[in-house]
Amino acid sequence: MGYEQMQNNKVYVAGRILTAPVFSHEVMGEKFYDFVLGVRRLSDQEDEIPVTVSDRLFAEADELRVGTQVGVSGQLRSYNKLVDGRSKLVLRVFARELDAGTSDAPNVIELEGFVCKPPVYRTTPFKREICDLLLAVNRAYNKSDYIPAIAWGRNARYAGEFAVGDKISAVGRIQSRVYQKTLEDGTVEDRVAYEVSVSKIEKCE
Repeated sequence: MGYEQMQNNKVYVAGRILTAPVFSHEVMGEKFYDFVLGVRRLSDQEDEIPVTVSDRLFAEADELRVGTQVGVSGQLRSYNKLVDGRSKLVLRVFARELDAGTSDAPNVIELEGFVCKPPVYRTTPFKREICDLLLAVNRAYNKSDYIPAIAWGRNARYAGEFAVGDKISAVGRIQSRVYQKTLEDGTVEDRVAYEVSVSKIEKCE
């Protein structure tokens, strides 16, 4: 991966492992595992963030046992997965380094990408301003990650004026939220969505 692609998508999250690593896939002898990391907010709520890690980053499975504190440096990646006959955007943190997870900033993401859908600006019934964005962030081998982001207040008003194709940079944190999905048989299922909550955003010249 080129230096530019390394710098336009940088993530650091730290917290406790909530699920035991499960084998995901293998590429040229390198095995990858998935687990969920619980990252505390200032409000003391916890974001549950999915992580993919290579077995080359840890010597023994014991190092990633449930309850262990760990820090993960890497990138936020997107994948398309077929769910109920439809394509669903799946987000995961792809780990490049692991540490003891003692950082004072346990959830930081820096992105530089392109607006790929018209921004959706709205206000809540309580008059809170929100803007939804979808960013295409270039990756190596002519691939892109499609990352949903949400801006608030003044940032929302500013982002609402962006046009498709605008190049922007954003800093924020990864957050998870539970929503309810009504299935075809009428039953309701809890699902988890992931997005970047933006604290700073600007258009690149």
